[in-house]
Amino acid sequence: MQNAFDGKSAGTEKREQSSEEVLQLVSFTLGKEEFGIDILKVQEINRTSSVTRVPNAPHFIEGVINLRGKVIPIVDLRKRFGMSASLHDKNTRIIVVEILSKTVGFIVDSVREVLRIPQAVVDPPPPIVAGISSDYIEGVGKMDDRLLILLNLEKALSSSEIQAL
Repeated sequence: MQNAFDGKSAGTEKREQSSEEVLQLVSFTLGKEEFGIDILKVQEINRTSSVTRVPNAPHFIEGVINLRGKVIPIVDLRKRFGMSASLHDKNTRIIVVEILSKTVGFIVDSVREVLRIPQAVVDPPPPIVAGISSDYIEGVGKMDDRLLILLNLEKALSSSEIQAL
């Protein structure tokens, strides 16, 4: 059956939609903003544990934790993005990712869910979003009643900061 608008059959149209790229993201919150990162970059998500402070570390480095025998640095994303600090609560999580062969934990206010969204609903980043430099932002996902800011955590830290970790 032909579609009167574009000359394609209904079956062809469905195959094209199913081949559209779908992003799988872990969504989390910082304040009232919702963010997403590629699920393939996430190694694990943990509750906060006792963080050992490191002298002379940058202000956004909370310290280090022992994760199954491996010492990893912990970055407070609120502080890194220039947001006001908040007290950790039962919803606070550490998202463990690998950045340039370094394992790093990022403290977030809460982890919401794993999402599958079509690439088509993602717009390029605006110059400034919620006070966060657009360098870290890969795009903004438009979902029914909310916006999801897609982050590139590799750009959240400079290469010299990553090497220092």
